[in-house]
Amino acid sequence: MAPNLEPGALPVRSSGVLSILLVTVLAASPHQPLANPGRAWEPMRDPETQGYPLVGLSALRKTLAAGQTTGMMVVVGGRVLFEYGDTTETSYVASVRKSLISMLYGKQVASGAIPLDATLDELGIDDTGGLLPRERQATVGDLLTARSGVYHPAANLGDASDRAPARGSVAPGTYFLYNNWDFNALGAILERRTGKTVYALFESGIARPIDMQDWIADPATQASMVRNDTGLSAHPAHHFVLSTRDMARIGQLMLRRGRWDGTQVIPADWVMRTTLTTTPAETVARTSPWVPGLGYGFLWWTFDSAPPETPLHGAYTASGAFGQFITVIPVLDMVVAHKTALPPPRNVPAETYFGTILPQVTALRVEKQPRGGEPSRPRRGRPRFIRRAASCPSLPSAGRRGAHAFMRGSLAHFP
Repeated sequence: MAPNLEPGALPVRSSGVLSILLVTVLAASPHQPLANPGRAWEPMRDPETQGYPLVGLSALRKTLAAGQTTGMMVVVGGRVLFEYGDTTETSYVASVRKSLISMLYGKQVASGAIPLDATLDELGIDDTGGLLPRERQATVGDLLTARSGVYHPAANLGDASDRAPARGSVAPGTYFLYNNWDFNALGAILERRTGKTVYALFESGIARPIDMQDWIADPATQASMVRNDTGLSAHPAHHFVLSTRDMARIGQLMLRRGRWDGTQVIPADWVMRTTLTTTPAETVARTSPWVPGLGYGFLWWTFDSAPPETPLHGAYTASGAFGQFITVIPVLDMVVAHKTALPPPRNVPAETYFGTILPQVTALRVEKQPRGGEPSRPRRGRPRFIRRAASCPSLPSAGRRGAHAFMRGSLAHFP
């Protein structure tokens, strides 16, 4: 069960989805040097001379003002190109937590503390009423790719478990389902194998090394973020409270392949492998429909359908209910952090973020023509993967049931 982080196949069961993983090294934007922020963010100097006309930035601000966005940052080259709302406000980030859990596994897998091919049975992981023998053969890698085949009730709702096959009917590693049991069990494995809480691991392993400005270090507050809403599972959900500007730091760390000020905070090959597509968009759409065109990696959503010539090719995103997003766009050397603070009840639907806001962001840069003529922009309009979003049923974590439950005044039904 030794870890396998060398170039080559991932040490997880093959699902027939990918036989070869190809990694494209993407160049950073030529107009900005590679950089990370210091203890405080610095603005980009004179965006217009860098190719970002004020008219585009103003239009983006108007779009956000017409909705319920409470905070947003666009970072290019490690500098703040655009800032909206109160980016210091901390609030619940819903399913963004899952991508943070993925980040925490980097060092654990690299050190051999938690092998990807370790099974639940080997790790001593069970649950209320007992897991089935077949379920206990699921590996850590299966859980990280939402392919465990474990359909035991989870501690919280807001996933695709209502679409789950019968328990024990599918082999671990063969069937994708966006399933909170997998994500919650991963937190339990981390805590059991390290002897530390998820929050202590995040604080020492990520928050401090990247100088997160608004991280809440109070243990009592952290304990209050651990929830078991259904009481049906022994493995609770570990929720996170973050500010928009700290969400941007997390995205910046991923953009720089886990490196911050000369320190490798997360193994670089872990960042690259976890943000590759392991489940293509068409498979996700069949079992856990959310936004058409988004695939899935290791707890990160991938822009699987973005053509090579477009800005979102190779991009990936963390996503949470009501408008919580950390989107990393390597082609543009860009990070987008978007927040809708709760409470009170507010919502920026995934369809609005991916179909309206993000296209405006990726079209902000205008390339100057060297020989005169009209300046050119990146391809605009609703990207191909979002054009049918309005007719696609949404997952509760981003859609109708989630919004309705929150409007009744409870966060109990969300991931």
